[in-house]
Amino acid sequence: MNMQSHLALLLPVAAAWWTAGYLADGLPRLNHARELRQRTGWLLALTLTGLGLTVALPIAGLGTVGPSPVDDAADGLVFAAVPALLVAGSTVRRLRRLWAGAGALSVTARTPAPHGLRAAAAHPLVGLPLQVTGLALLPAVIMASGAGRFLGSSATGPVITVAVLAVAAIAVRHALRHSHFAERAMPERVSSPRPAASALHV
Repeated sequence: MNMQSHLALLLPVAAAWWTAGYLADGLPRLNHARELRQRTGWLLALTLTGLGLTVALPIAGLGTVGPSPVDDAADGLVFAAVPALLVAGSTVRRLRRLWAGAGALSVTARTPAPHGLRAAAAHPLVGLPLQVTGLALLPAVIMASGAGRFLGSSATGPVITVAVLAVAAIAVRHALRHSHFAERAMPERVSSPRPAASALHV
């Protein structure tokens, strides 16, 4: 029963971060400014919810006497603390700017989202911290569900290796996608005409 209570407390937190990571991944694919503004608003609300729940569990644990499911759930948030701080310090600010920028351009439902706005949506500091926070919660959810006992202590090393490789792959993907949209947002270079003298020179 204690394990089930522990899992019940962790799942809403993990679900908020997983959903936020999923929504953030799809932001750059949106073609219209109004749709981008709407999705960014949902993502911002969900991100603030995830941050609120992540802070609320440890605070609730301070009010309990002795070991409790709340304390166990709060301990499971340790690995997610660093990326969550990055979300609070950088991602939230970028989402607010993106929401305001999309709002300024969403004159009609069919107004296209410029590549510069989509490049901002694809910035690694938007999606990466959200997805890494969700990924960092996976071990706690697995352990709380009881599936961790089937893995054994020998699985710790491979699990850490897989997690590091996954974070690296996600980071590279975000960086490449951001670079793609940033290049498309740059004005096309206008080749200057060759001097007349060079044209006359044979």
